[in-house]
Amino acid sequence: MDKVTTAEIEQFRDRLAAYPPALKALDTIEDCEGDLEDAAISLAIRAGQEPQQNNADWLASLAKRCRAAICQDILRENLQNGAWDKAAIALANLDLIPEILATPVLIYVLKQGVEEFCEPLDRV
Repeated sequence: MDKVTTAEIEQFRDRLAAYPPALKALDTIEDCEGDLEDAAISLAIRAGQEPQQNNADWLASLAKRCRAAICQDILRENLQNGAWDKAAIALANLDLIPEILATPVLIYVLKQGVEEFCEPLDRV
C-alpha cells in the first residue's frame, strides 16, 4: 500500500495547481489519510468504474495499463522534470482512464520511481 504524506500532498497541490481534476483527486487522497489505493478506488467508483475493491494491487494494474503512454518521451520527461500538471493533463487526454484517475496513477508512478516503472519497456 502506498501512503502519501501531508507534505507530499502539499507538494503535489503546488505542482498540479493548474489542473482542477488533480486538486479534486488530492482532496480525496487527503480524505483517505494518504492511502493512495483507497483514494483511487473511491475516485474510480465516482467515475463509474467498478474496481475490485479486494484487490490490493488494483492501482498498480491500472498504472501498468497506462505504462506505454506514461513512458513515452514527453510524458516521462514531464514527470522527471517536475511538470506534473502537464503529465496529468496529457494522461487524462489520452482517454485510457477517467481523468480523475490520472493523478493517483501518476503519484503511484512517481512513488515507484519513473525509471523503475518504465524499465520493462526500456528492455524491449
